[in-house]
Amino acid sequence: MTPRVLYRTLAIAEAITWTLLIAGMLLKYVAKVGDWPVLVAGSVHGLVFISYAVASVLVGVNQRWRIPVIVVAVASAIVPYATIPFDLWADRTGRLDGRWRTTPTDDPRDHTAIGRLFRWMLNHVPVLAVTLVVLIAAIMGTLLMIGPPKLS
Repeated sequence: MTPRVLYRTLAIAEAITWTLLIAGMLLKYVAKVGDWPVLVAGSVHGLVFISYAVASVLVGVNQRWRIPVIVVAVASAIVPYATIPFDLWADRTGRLDGRWRTTPTDDPRDHTAIGRLFRWMLNHVPVLAVTLVVLIAAIMGTLLMIGPPKLS
């Protein structure tokens, strides 16, 4: 799977889960069917949101995006459906071109400790996958323990 495919898949999934969350809110507040639609759709949306944010960082580092671009990529998930235009812009401007950087290049960033660790993880996909699943689960679990914001 290329960076483009991973990023596009999660950008679309994030937009779809926005639709589910909005539909859940309509069911809860308009149709008055209870809290369960928002609980279910919100949980799915939260999981995909976190996955998209993690993928934005992973793809951004691989593609050597500047930090502000990575921040905008993550922030695009906060606005409903904004991941799609960001993905299209990133693709159109060549920011999703190329494969995973599994071998070093002449770029000095490839010869740093972070560059070597990044390549090692990309070359050991099971380790990378488990690390990402644990990271996403830890973030999701922490947010669930904190709970929703308390309105005054």
